[in-house]
Formats: sequence, structure tokens, C-alpha cells
Amino acid sequence: MTCLDDSPAVALDVARGATRLFARQKLYMICEVPLPNGRRADLMGIDPKGRIVIAEIKVAKADLTGDGKWRDYLDYCDRFYWAVTPDLASICDGEAYLPGLAGLLVADRYDAAMVREAKEDPLSPARRKAESARFARRAAMRLAAELDPSLGDHY
Repeated sequence: MTCLDDSPAVALDVARGATRLFARQKLYMICEVPLPNGRRADLMGIDPKGRIVIAEIKVAKADLTGDGKWRDYLDYCDRFYWAVTPDLASICDGEAYLPGLAGLLVADRYDAAMVREAKEDPLSPARRKAESARFARRAAMRLAAELDPSLGDHY
């Protein structure tokens, strides 16, 4: 997994902590999920009600403040979260980071805290069905590639 090139070890720690928090909610995430629009979600999962959740990991101030592509993820999820280190949390309260819509997690390698719950912005049924099927196939391909590396890394 290559969550953020700026600081991969810290990004992996944030991913691990956020994944643990979501798992307690029966929401299981996978990393680095390509989206049909050419973007790549850092974490994506499906909750028990079938809602799609995306979390964008940020571990460096320059990456957080200079990234405008994250809005392109909103068309592919019912709920969107920022997953950040403690020192970046206050930045995510700014209007540019849609605090009325986007949730906020503060995470480290051990766990995460839900600072702000994401507001649900439901996908259309057709989009949810397509994205759920794409997510399931990607997860299955990754598991199959672990069993047989000759299947390649086309996930």
C-alpha cells in the first residue's frame, strides 16, 4: 500500500488507526481504491447498510492545504472523512474542508478518534450498485492475488 508519498510510514499508521475505528463499526476498509474518474481513494469501505465510505488520509500540512482533488471523491461515496494526524485536525475545521459534510478522524498507528461524524449525502441507487460491485470485485481480486501472486497486481 502506498498511502501518500510524503510520509508513507505515518500515512500507514493513520490508515491503520482509522481502519481499526471503522472496523468497530462493522465497516471494513481497503486501501488505494481507484475510482472511475481516475482518482484514487486512500481508504474505501462499505458499512452494514451498504453505504459507501471514503476516507482521505493527510499527514502533511502542505499536502492537506494544497490538495484540491479530494472533492472528486464525493461523487463516489455516501460519507466522506478526513483521516489526519493530531496536528492537522484544526485545519480541517475550515470551510474549505466542508465541515458540514465531511467527517474528521484523528488517528495514529494504534487507533483513531471520531472528532466529527460525516453527514450522509446518499448516492443514487444506480451509482451505489455500480460502486458496490466494483468494490467487491477489487477486494476479491486482492485476496485472490494473495493466494496466487501470478494473478498479478491488477487491483
